[in-house]
Amino acid sequence: MPTFETTQRFDRDLHKLTREQRHQFRNVLAAEFIPGLKAQQFRPRLRVKRVRSTAKVWEMSWAPDGRATFEYGAERRPGEPHVIWRRIGAHDIFGCP
Repeated sequence: MPTFETTQRFDRDLHKLTREQRHQFRNVLAAEFIPGLKAQQFRPRLRVKRVRSTAKVWEMSWAPDGRATFEYGAERRPGEPHVIWRRIGAHDIFGCP
């Protein structure tokens, strides 16, 4: 099972989302993001791609105007990816991903 951690900024961003948005994000994680991590291939709907002009920050779309940025960290469990969630919100999070 992949491991995860969050930055303080992500935690603040997450707190600003509505209850429905948080629920939707968690559903997308369980149904699409985590299986994609395991398969090493994400569904096109998530639009997972590297953030332009960064070497290590990735983005994904979890709703029409829902975005989250993350990076891969050192493995915590052998053979399992480790994801560090950086930001979550609307498109404006890309000012400082």
